Amino acid sequence: MSDVAKSQPKAIVLGGKRGLLGQALVQVLRDAGWRVVAHGREDVDVYVYNTIAYTQVDKAEDEPHEAMRLNKTLPANLGRIARDTPFRLVHYSTDFVFDGKSQTSYQLVDEPNPSSVYGRTKLAGENSLFQIGLPGLCIIRTAWLFGPGRKNFVQTMLNLARERSAINVVHDQIGSPTYTVDLAKYTYELTRLKIHGIFHIVNTGRASWCELAAEAINLAGFNCTVNPIPTSEYPQKALRPAYSVLSTDKFTAATGITPRPWVQALREYVFQLMSSTDDT
Repeated sequence: MSDVAKSQPKAIVLGGKRGLLGQALVQVLRDAGWRVVAHGREDVDVYVYNTIAYTQVDKAEDEPHEAMRLNKTLPANLGRIARDTPFRLVHYSTDFVFDGKSQTSYQLVDEPNPSSVYGRTKLAGENSLFQIGLPGLCIIRTAWLFGPGRKNFVQTMLNLARERSAINVVHDQIGSPTYTVDLAKYTYELTRLKIHGIFHIVNTGRASWCELAAEAINLAGFNCTVNPIPTSEYPQKALRPAYSVLSTDKFTAATGITPRPWVQALREYVFQLMSSTDDT
């Protein structure tokens, strides 16, 4: 192995083969010159990015033990391994750790109070890692992911808009739409700078599910009306936070980077998605 190869920063991305965020993270790290492969204990500049999670929010209500296994037990096990080895752990959490009763963007000092099994298991994962006292731990809360490589809300809305003249979408849940490619890039900046702690990372701005769907459909040029409906007209087993916008102030203070607005990120994603569809 050459001296150049030895000096390259290295990363392990759990869930990077098929996961929505994991795929984007692998690509961004590789584009930045990182070797996204597994290495031995002697490597001191190795990051493990845990993008694995139980994310089926409604199903988690029926499978709390499985949700806890992936969302708490797995990261806790990784944390115990990392405590005794040189690698640094980056773990992803969620806006669902909050109850959605706030009227302003959630800050890191705000007390979590999850309302669903999914949210409770993700918070349990955070707490288990903090209790281990892991040096160099980085926890990133994010939300409302869309991006290439896997089915997501935006892609689902565009597929429906191709087939229908109108769709109904919930308008009374407000959050932070986040492009996985941007999230991966911002994660890279934290690890490049060797910054640790807990952060909120999302694209800036806020939207309802209805607004996100309408903007995506408009960008795609589909003739489909998006009708706003209340959550009560679209019942789901798990309770969603009505308002879960996340503040990125700490991330910006630490890196000097202000995440770009979700509308700009959505435009990039939709145009790429439509272009790939036209080519097939």
